[in-house]
Amino acid sequence: MRDTSALHVDPTRSLLLDLYTAACTAVEGRRAVRAALASAGHAPAVGNWSLVAVGKAAGAMALGALDVLGARVRRGLVVSRRGYLDAELERWPAVRCLAADHPVPGAASLAAGAELLSFATATPAGERVLVLVSGGASSLVEVLAEGITPEELRRVNEWGLASGVPIAALNAVRRRLSRLKDGRFAAALAHTRAQALLISDVPGDDPAVIGSGLVGQAATAALPEDLPPWLRTVLERAGAGPAGATLPAELVGTLRDALAAAARAADARGLTTRVLAPPATGEVCAAASRFAHELALTPEDVLLWGGETTVELPADPGRGGRNQQFALAAARLIAGHADLVVLAAGTDGADGNTDDAGAIVDGGTVARGAAEGLDVEATLAAANAGPFLAACGDLLHTGPTGTNVGDLIIGLRRGPAPGPRRE
Repeated sequence: MRDTSALHVDPTRSLLLDLYTAACTAVEGRRAVRAALASAGHAPAVGNWSLVAVGKAAGAMALGALDVLGARVRRGLVVSRRGYLDAELERWPAVRCLAADHPVPGAASLAAGAELLSFATATPAGERVLVLVSGGASSLVEVLAEGITPEELRRVNEWGLASGVPIAALNAVRRRLSRLKDGRFAAALAHTRAQALLISDVPGDDPAVIGSGLVGQAATAALPEDLPPWLRTVLERAGAGPAGATLPAELVGTLRDALAAAARAADARGLTTRVLAPPATGEVCAAASRFAHELALTPEDVLLWGGETTVELPADPGRGGRNQQFALAAARLIAGHADLVVLAAGTDGADGNTDDAGAIVDGGTVARGAAEGLDVEATLAAANAGPFLAACGDLLHTGPTGTNVGDLIIGLRRGPAPGPRRE
């Protein structure tokens, strides 16, 4: 991965990109699944398999499974975001690939969901099934509960993205509208010997929350409070839905793994690190304020954080995502501090309604924007961080990374350019 859009590159920014790359590589789907299946007990040496992979990392995860299982995969279905499917999968004729809608489910998501349910019911009894799920699955596949319309599905998801509700709350709503989620896809595989490997992008790494519970049923059916009346009406019409189940599941990639890899990469360069806890949540500008404050005060060289913040969007939002909003909010707070640099990026390589992963900002970002006639406060209020950061040369573009463990934030106190640690 390379920063292909920054207009100015210096060793500090290259260092931050190296740490981000190390984090993403440690939880890359192909590598993670291949390692899990190669370990004892996961993939017996004989026998055929069916393969299902859903999510932003589905293509990479499927390739990891094929690296180990090879031609023993007699049938497979891979569903990912448009532009995220690996061309290498084309050489496996037994594996069908579908591109679906993200972040708001649409007609392609409904078609993919129907294919997924048909795939499950058509799987021979007793067959081994490997189910691979990563972040993004909630939007990519759907079979609607009886009485729910595609327009209502779209409205619910747009509400969730614009209102700033936490991902766990949004997924609790999504489960109620679905014949796949809350363990219902797992239940459709009850006649098989199915097991799941997961890359988590949610706080707590609960299989019942990842992908809104494609492979796991939630322990509680509680809904978030203060739902709008129209949404409660939709949920009441959906009813209880069919019973769910929970597959045997193992996490093969988490935010903790990514942060640990970034810390190791920093240590190899002779840098001290600290990881902020708990994971980043809540309103994005408040989270950026906390991070900037901690970075200014920490004695360590590198400050690491990650998670998933929320953005309450205005009526007509601009271009950008929560990482670009975080980066610009942090830039406002470190303005004039020549020693502070911050990277905020999605580990999947995308952010909001853009193809940029996020941004790298420093103490001069706000001044560079002002020189272009841009106002940082107005930009943040309009959720339009993308054009501001583009004008500053601060956007980070990586392309798909083959993983998705949430957002990664790296702060650096700029000093002499570090080199590899000598033993």
